[in-house]
Amino acid sequence: MLKQYLEVGKVTNVHGLNGEVKVQPWADSPEFLCQFKTLYVDEAHFPITVQRARVHKNMVIMKFEGPTDVPSALSLRGATLYIDRSDANLPQGTFFLADIYGLDVQDAATGEVLGKIEDVLTLPANNVYVVKGGPRELMIPAVSQFIAETNVEGGYIRINMMEGL
Repeated sequence: MLKQYLEVGKVTNVHGLNGEVKVQPWADSPEFLCQFKTLYVDEAHFPITVQRARVHKNMVIMKFEGPTDVPSALSLRGATLYIDRSDANLPQGTFFLADIYGLDVQDAATGEVLGKIEDVLTLPANNVYVVKGGPRELMIPAVSQFIAETNVEGGYIRINMMEGL
């Protein structure tokens, strides 16, 4: 089952004197975080309205409704921010990384289950899927030469096994 709320960043500190905060984004780009009007704070998913957001040096500077000074903004430091999945508009054929954890990984040629996705390494060139639970641990580059099919709804990813993989 897909999670309704997805982690998108963490408040790291205050910014300025008017209640703005710095947010470390956990998305492909910090701009993604700027599109949301409502975010949710911590695991209680308390909604908080975003008045404005902008990117600054790979961080997101946000002004929320409520905090108006440094002490009130400091109360948010360390908070994990979430989005509601229904608020996100993903392009066709894309998915959240959170959705692929635990998916079965199958050999596209034989259908053999090689394990499950246990982790995703986000490297500069491309993501790498860490697959465990089969006869050996695999690290699969998330590129078209290796990934034959990703079916989040079906619960599997099919990969092209290559010599030495």
